[in-house]
Amino acid sequence: MTVKQGKKQLLRNNEYYDIQQLYDDLYQKSKNNESFYNLMNLITSDKNIDLAYRNIKTNKGRTTPGTDGMTIDDLKTISKLELNRKIQNEFNNYNPKPVRRVEIPKPNGKTRPLGIPCIEDRLIQQCIKQVLEPIYEAKFHNHSYGFRPNRSTHHAIARTQYLINISKLYYCVDIDIKGFFDNINHSKLIKQLWNIGIKDKTLIKILIKILKSEVENIGRQNKGTPQGSIISPLLSNVVLNELDWWISDQWETFKTEHDYSTLNKKGQIDQSNKYRALKKSKMKEMYIVRYADDFKIFCRDYKSAQKIYIAVKQWLKERLKLDISDEKSKITNVRKGKTEFLGFKLWAIRKGNKIVCNSNMTDKAKKQVKENIKKQIKIIQKDRTAKQVNKLNSIILGAHNYYKIATHVNLDMAEIAYEVNRTFDNRLKLKKKEKIYRSILYEKLYGSYTNHRSILGIAIFPVHGCKTSPTMNFTQKICNYTENGRNLIHRKVDISSKLIQHMLNNINNDIIELSDNKISLAYGQRGLCGVTGNSLEIGKFECHHKKPKKLGGTDEYKNLILINAEVHKLIHATNETTIDKYVNEIKNKNKTDLNINKILEKVNTLRVKTGNFEIKYEVK
Repeated sequence: MTVKQGKKQLLRNNEYYDIQQLYDDLYQKSKNNESFYNLMNLITSDKNIDLAYRNIKTNKGRTTPGTDGMTIDDLKTISKLELNRKIQNEFNNYNPKPVRRVEIPKPNGKTRPLGIPCIEDRLIQQCIKQVLEPIYEAKFHNHSYGFRPNRSTHHAIARTQYLINISKLYYCVDIDIKGFFDNINHSKLIKQLWNIGIKDKTLIKILIKILKSEVENIGRQNKGTPQGSIISPLLSNVVLNELDWWISDQWETFKTEHDYSTLNKKGQIDQSNKYRALKKSKMKEMYIVRYADDFKIFCRDYKSAQKIYIAVKQWLKERLKLDISDEKSKITNVRKGKTEFLGFKLWAIRKGNKIVCNSNMTDKAKKQVKENIKKQIKIIQKDRTAKQVNKLNSIILGAHNYYKIATHVNLDMAEIAYEVNRTFDNRLKLKKKEKIYRSILYEKLYGSYTNHRSILGIAIFPVHGCKTSPTMNFTQKICNYTENGRNLIHRKVDISSKLIQHMLNNINNDIIELSDNKISLAYGQRGLCGVTGNSLEIGKFECHHKKPKKLGGTDEYKNLILINAEVHKLIHATNETTIDKYVNEIKNKNKTDLNINKILEKVNTLRVKTGNFEIKYEVK
């Protein structure tokens, strides 16, 4: 999630700007099938724009320029108030700038077009996404896993394994949609948005303009959503959500006249009686697992799979105006053949008296991992630095973390290691007697492996050192937009709401980067002074730059600290009388000698960084 923000951090960001409750309300209203006629007020609110800035400033694409050549750095120097008014004015008569087009190489030698909107357009799309997401999360199907909060490819694979291992469904229908993102029908998408409850006509018009944005050297688009835009994944899920529910309503969520549901010992709804009743009917048993435009439908027998294949092909064409690739779409009996999904090969074998799902990496995935490692080795050959060596380790670790859920990943990684180890030896001529430094992470993950390779004394993660790690099904109770659902992810930081409100009311004239980091500091320091550990006194605390701007300091988070006013004055004081005054104030508020010693040590550390002299003190 690319540099992805952790799921805990995304929730903290909502809390920083005191906007979580508004999103929760949207989610609940959507659950109650209410319609939304006036979303623009929330989308253009100061809090929502502030949050949008925070969410995109750590995104990997923040430094990638659009057609106007601007990046996130061009926004950092604008005041919070100025940026908010600028974005609000853009919304009043919105006309997106042309989208920059980039061709990204694919493993098969072809390229994938990527659209890069200008930075202000990305900020506008993020504002819209933040408000639409809770509305759609209430509507999306449980087994749609792509581009959604807290869900991942591993959850999609876990669900697939569950349907094979537990439900004993061995016939898999693979449907490959031709150029899905490039062929989304705009008119159909707008109708789907309307039917889900988005009836704010101003917002609809803005979304139409985004969909029809001009693409560099190509012109305006009459269909499709550009891959690379912030809002595209959400809109693509809206398109295929109708398919999810159509498949689901054939069996999984089919409404029977009689209510067969019961409660199990855990207090959960048990639908087993319903499914036993459905099996006596002529209905076809089927379950869908989808990740973006890549999906599988599992069935009980080949005859049902054939009918579903034909029905889905026809449904996609008639309902969504989408064609499928007959060459890539097929039906697989996983007991006799293998099916590929999200970089994994899956098949079923007998193990004792059970039939279980086995898996390994696809040939394409193994080739890609080999190429990534070899490419980095070639870079190290020309630029033998710790930075490049650590990047190599991150590539190896990334491959291990993604493919470790495959049951035969150890064999796959051994095969990859055999090839790349020759590249190591031929290109890098490693010293066998070099002293090796093994990091804490290395010892934790690979401490049991014998490793003879190191570069610049840094131990290289063993490519073959990957063990199978079973993945878990997604817990449907997790939800970003309910209090109980959030508690399964993290606990809200408990600091004074008055303090946060004071912060929000007094940062409008700050540069946007500084104002955003001040809010982060308030939560990061848990509402306490960064030097004394006492509560920050409302109206009596200040933000200190550890390295002053006049000495080259910046507004970035690590250069800032929130401290009570008397501490701040002591850091900058040069007059002996003034120094004594504030030392005594601090002593009066912190009674123990031990605390005062530690506090004054911290003060001196900060004084030196500002270019000031250390103060001499004596605790009596």
